[in-house]
Amino acid sequence: MMREIMLGSEQTPTDSIKDIYQLEDMLSSPTPELIDAMSHLAGDVLVLGAGGKMGPTLCRMVRSASDGAGTERRVIGVSRFSNADEIKNLNFHGVETIRGDLLDPEFVDSLPEAPNVIYMAGMKFGSSGNEAMTWAMNTHLPSLICHRYRDSCIGAFSTGNVYGLSSVNSGGSKETEAPNPIGEYAMSCLGRERMFEHFSQVNGTRVVLFRLNYAIEMRYGVLLDMAIRVWNDWPIDLGMGAVNVIWQADANAMAARALAHASSPPAVLNIAGPDVLHVRQVCERFGELFGKHVGFSGVEASDALLSNGGKAYRTLGVPRIGPDQMIRWVADWVQRGEPTHGKPTHFEVRDGNY
Repeated sequence: MMREIMLGSEQTPTDSIKDIYQLEDMLSSPTPELIDAMSHLAGDVLVLGAGGKMGPTLCRMVRSASDGAGTERRVIGVSRFSNADEIKNLNFHGVETIRGDLLDPEFVDSLPEAPNVIYMAGMKFGSSGNEAMTWAMNTHLPSLICHRYRDSCIGAFSTGNVYGLSSVNSGGSKETEAPNPIGEYAMSCLGRERMFEHFSQVNGTRVVLFRLNYAIEMRYGVLLDMAIRVWNDWPIDLGMGAVNVIWQADANAMAARALAHASSPPAVLNIAGPDVLHVRQVCERFGELFGKHVGFSGVEASDALLSNGGKAYRTLGVPRIGPDQMIRWVADWVQRGEPTHGKPTHFEVRDGNY
């Protein structure tokens, strides 16, 4: 299921997201379906790599959904937590935290038992020139986790990069298609999947793999990258001429609900937006909202990194927030000079070097 849309056609609220506190509350708010799922999920939830861009709000969402369901459980976030304020924030919202290096086998062995594990650890940006660490994080670490949590249910984040490029007119790559990774980052991510697949087959561990493409919120993501370029009058590279995006809260809710669909061998789900967004049209929409002329460079290729999320929609429902709402929120955020993570996605990269 993928569709082409006319930007500006959605009839959704145009209210601003006033600050990061409202934003994080929105990103952490569980859906009724997730609350129901948490009422049926047995046991604690351990989130590995909880200090990343998506981890904190996913932890809070699972905590809130569990409370809403009246289900007693520990929600535990594990990470290096380079930002100590994130620990305080998670603790304030009822999420336990454990700080440490997941590449340390002794630390992994010391982690508490948990029947449900959400795996979010990984390395992408900076992987070019640091290939050894990329493979250690993306391929070696999953084997450590599979050994430690062989009797748990594991939901593991992966990426649509494992597919490679597909025709813009194809509707995006489906889970049934053979992987065709471009570059060492994508290859290492396929390695991550193979480790989970191998140990699922050997040990009977129930696993579900989420191939994400792309999650966005106000402080990072493909839409923010485009908005910043338009706002600063920088030319837009059209080489990667189409993308699909998903609101981070929708991606987190779908991932948490998908734990119920883990299996051996692993289930695979594309977590992606349903709309084919053409980079030119998105940037022109930002130009309208900013009152700016948009400059472009290059020519749209006939293929792009696109994933078809139809299987996940049939299983978990369609994302709630559409692209034009996201675009308007991002435009408002940029115009007001609100904070960002300062981490470009490099969505325009076609050769796999990040």
